[in-house]
Amino acid sequence: MNERKQKIEESIAAIELEMAAADFWNDKQKAQATITEYQNLKEMLSGVGKYDKGDAVITIYSGAGGDDAEDFSAMLFTMYQKYAEKKGFQAFIIHENKNDHGGFRNVTFELKGKAGGLGAYGILKNESGVHRLVRISPFNSKKLRHTSFSLVEVIPKFEKHDLEVTIPESELTIDFARSSGPGGQNVNKRETAVRIVHTPTGLAVHADGERTQEANRDRAMALLKGKLYRLREEEQKAEESRMYISKSTDIEWGNQIRSYVLHPYKMVNDVRTELKITDAEGVLDGNLDELIKAYLMQYGNK
Repeated sequence: MNERKQKIEESIAAIELEMAAADFWNDKQKAQATITEYQNLKEMLSGVGKYDKGDAVITIYSGAGGDDAEDFSAMLFTMYQKYAEKKGFQAFIIHENKNDHGGFRNVTFELKGKAGGLGAYGILKNESGVHRLVRISPFNSKKLRHTSFSLVEVIPKFEKHDLEVTIPESELTIDFARSSGPGGQNVNKRETAVRIVHTPTGLAVHADGERTQEANRDRAMALLKGKLYRLREEEQKAEESRMYISKSTDIEWGNQIRSYVLHPYKMVNDVRTELKITDAEGVLDGNLDELIKAYLMQYGNK
């Protein structure tokens, strides 16, 4: 039994004794807070994290591969968008950086919804990692086989009022620019786009999908909180398993969690679970349930 699990079980046992006391309900406000803490601890013990029932923010970054990688990022975006449609989730683009061919250098979007007792974050958080595509390049006149890489980052959506992660203003560098996103003429006349950098970690976020600077700043701060939460979560897991996890992942061969092969054969191979699916087009069309369930069966929702 690891140390963290033991501490959670000890806390649960202590709260159960407190709840069994005759005077437990004398202070109803304190009793309700204790019950909430008890429920949170039980969920942590079962592998359901604090934000697993909430919405997700996904960012896809293109890596090695030029136009092919940026096109692959667009394919991944479409894959998650179609998965969201199948689940009845809502999807909102927060920021996009497109190339001339319709591919994405990077794109950030929110998925809102629940299925099977979990929110979009709890369902999709283990999609985080490097994804690899092998195919005949549509951008190569010689029709050569090409390998592309994209990085998927999944973080919980934080609301403006969420104080779970506090960030001192002194740790932030905030820049404003004219937005090129939706929202009518207003976004082009004023500097509504917001970029925030957390100087201690180097984490950066960008938001330009809202009509006002204030709204984009709130959105960017929520994104930054989500990134910091995910970073701390990964550092905690690394400490528990005595492993070192870098704050940045190289988007290249050897780091992928999943490969999508479209040539010379068709196969999706999840490196972590060793699950192989021959219907590669089906996976790219949003049929992800088998891959997600295989990971949860093997590793739990960690």
